[in-house]
Amino acid sequence: MYDYTDFDERFVRERVAQFTHQVERRLDGSLTEEEFRPLRLMNGLYLQLHAYMLRVAIPYGTLSPAKMRQLAYIAETWDKGYGHFTTRQNIQFNWPKLPDIPAVLNALADVGMHAIQTSGNCVRNVTADHFAGAAADEIADPRPYAELLRQWSTDHPEFQFLPRKFKIAITAAESDRAVIRAHDIGLQVVKNAAGETGFRVLVGGGLGRTPLIGMVVRDFLPEPDLLPYVEAVLSVYNTLGRRDNKYKARIKITLHETGREEITRLVEERFQELRPLFGGADQELLDEIRAAFAPPAFRNAPVTAYEDFYRADPAFRSWVDTNLAPHRNDQYAIVTISTKAHGQTPGDATADQMRVIADLAEKYGHGDIRISHEQNAILPHVHKGDLPAVHAALVQAGLGTANVGLVSDIIACPGMDYCSLATARSIPVAQEIATRFKELDLEHEIGPLKIKISGCINACGHHHVGHIGILGLDRAGVENYQITLGGSGAEDAAIGDKTGPGFAYDQVVPAVERILRAYLAEREGPQESFLDAFRRLGMEPFKAALYETEGAKDAA
Repeated sequence: MYDYTDFDERFVRERVAQFTHQVERRLDGSLTEEEFRPLRLMNGLYLQLHAYMLRVAIPYGTLSPAKMRQLAYIAETWDKGYGHFTTRQNIQFNWPKLPDIPAVLNALADVGMHAIQTSGNCVRNVTADHFAGAAADEIADPRPYAELLRQWSTDHPEFQFLPRKFKIAITAAESDRAVIRAHDIGLQVVKNAAGETGFRVLVGGGLGRTPLIGMVVRDFLPEPDLLPYVEAVLSVYNTLGRRDNKYKARIKITLHETGREEITRLVEERFQELRPLFGGADQELLDEIRAAFAPPAFRNAPVTAYEDFYRADPAFRSWVDTNLAPHRNDQYAIVTISTKAHGQTPGDATADQMRVIADLAEKYGHGDIRISHEQNAILPHVHKGDLPAVHAALVQAGLGTANVGLVSDIIACPGMDYCSLATARSIPVAQEIATRFKELDLEHEIGPLKIKISGCINACGHHHVGHIGILGLDRAGVENYQITLGGSGAEDAAIGDKTGPGFAYDQVVPAVERILRAYLAEREGPQESFLDAFRRLGMEPFKAALYETEGAKDAA
């Protein structure tokens, strides 16, 4: 993976020193909170409901064991012993004290980490497929491109004060595990008919108040044109994007109001101006970056013991069937570590659990860890012969839940337990859904299902693209939950359809249960997933089940 250069080290240390002085001025009263706010946001520091929250960048979701151990140390030393992995492949610390922030940032810098551009109206953390470099279905590792974009966008003088925040995601597989169609810019690495590598470029995706699926503006962009083209998109957006209304400031609104044809024309025009200015320097840098992402030295060893263990141990077999994905090397597997033990907070990991993940990555995973936008951790390179030992260690650490991709593998934002913007709780809803379906013992019968929960209209829980989406709102001082069905964040991306009136807090879990019992009754056998059944049947049978009782209608 990419390691800091001397330039990176100096840059981050200078930012820490600068922000340390700003924190001191806030503490001695030289800066008011209003004056401090834009300064702290540039360094990933938020003021939440109960305390400050520090959001730490994990570029394209890639971590080393040393970095994970440092996150554990920070959680124990300056927080409450845990961290929260987010849908942007970052980690958040929810309880740091302001006087301690400079020490936290210095501790991050010690291992090549920072919190720069995890907030503010700038290019945020570039995200990528969490199976990158390991997936059997990818055509290239997309992370070198993500690192190139990270270096180019960090402190870019033109794009530090955009109309609104800007998010870029990249994948190199047909299966879209990076949700590129819900980003301001989505990039898919592709090859053209001549076998040349390039990008399919989508622009204008996003969720929030106005959810939209990104539009393809280039079917094939040659690899050398990546930076000038992305810069052209941002330059046009920076010029046209609205600054009079933050709810209409994202590029998706700019594209909608201006029109795809006109936006594309302006981008292409600006691209032609910018292209000669790059002069190949970015390609030289890309070649240097690629070397940092060379594949590990895979071990060649028998997998017979693994196969025997798989047949003999039902718990191990269940974990393998749900939590493993195909690796490009047949002797290896990609291991997803669930942070969603039934009844726990989705995305939370204790310091001890972080250390277990680091130790396993070091011993069995070629020193590579990923964080997914689904708030789980991944060991992308594990030899199948080591899987029984990995599973046993995860179970002991409370990380061995066999539920990846099932009902309880829920994405949930922090909601009203932490967030000052939230209008309803998310975490307790996720916990109660997971607990209920464990009690019913229906998770594996239901099969693949993505439930996503947001505690406000900003949609940090990605509810719009959940197979079942749940949005918590405030209705006259009372929590009310709106349910959508049929969304998808994958290559078949779609915005979910609203079912009808919302539900009171204590009616959400029964409502989800009625939906899923209707699915089990209507599906054409276990091979038909919930999403496939919804697309075949439409809303009506689910709506009928959802509002079948007077009690449910009254709760709405």
